[in-house]
Amino acid sequence: MKKIFLLVFVLFMNEIKSQTPYRIDTSYRVKNTYTKLIKKYPFITIAQVKENESINLIYNLVYDKEKTRALHLDAFINKNQKLNPAVVMIHGGGWKSGNKNQMQVLGQKIALKGYSCFAIEYRLSLEAKYPQAIYDVKNAIKFIKDNAKRLHVDPNKIVLLGCSSGGQMAALIGTTNNDPTFEDTLNKSKSTAAVNAIIDIDGILAFKHPESEEGEMAALWLNGTYEENPKNWENASALTHANKNTPPILFINSSFNRFHAGRDDMIAILNQNKIYNEVKTIQNSPHSFWFFNPWFEETVQYTTEFLATIFK
Repeated sequence: MKKIFLLVFVLFMNEIKSQTPYRIDTSYRVKNTYTKLIKKYPFITIAQVKENESINLIYNLVYDKEKTRALHLDAFINKNQKLNPAVVMIHGGGWKSGNKNQMQVLGQKIALKGYSCFAIEYRLSLEAKYPQAIYDVKNAIKFIKDNAKRLHVDPNKIVLLGCSSGGQMAALIGTTNNDPTFEDTLNKSKSTAAVNAIIDIDGILAFKHPESEEGEMAALWLNGTYEENPKNWENASALTHANKNTPPILFINSSFNRFHAGRDDMIAILNQNKIYNEVKTIQNSPHSFWFFNPWFEETVQYTTEFLATIFK
């Protein structure tokens, strides 16, 4: 009997592996991060939000089937009678770990203020190298625009929000609006992936920069170290693409300078071109502050104030 059970178990595990041909890294989790931070910050709590009748929740909506597997998003839609500005949300995790579930609390909280929020699944570095994740998010934006009425979205008011590595991606995607070299040629949507604003939460703007300390994680995603693949390191940096066409940007940062490498250089370009930008630094905060109270509430406040300003 034990041998039969063992055989069934092995066959089951092999089936699971066959359905997931890539390795999943679960090292970046909210509870793990909380355990690391609570000793230094004993006052913090993990941010939570109660379900609200004014928010329509849609989980695991497929936005792309063209890859080796389906890609999904979670939607948090304010049910008011108008089309909402959309906030497309990219989780962090060093391009290697994390998942869209980590943006659910922030998404629901922002949606309560009158927005449609979308937490995006994208392929991580153990599954696909740069620029595939960029294609994924841009395809998600096109899907949201294609289904704007159904998802209560104003397609002319799209904001990209990302945390940590997701912030880096948000800045890159926003600064490459309408650049065909950053588009997935297999996607047949007639919508553009252009966004109207960027919210970069502790994400770097340049991989090779005096303030940057990026190493192994970045090299894994960018398919080589800087010495091995300098083109990707430069091309994946939002600072490389910042120009007069860059949309307004809000930077929300921790107290660690390395997580906004290249930001001040980018602000100089934005100011030169009279592009609206804000910097909000949450003093004495660690990286990943957005998961925890009281910093979570500050993050929501800065985000919604910025949105109200650009869409007034």
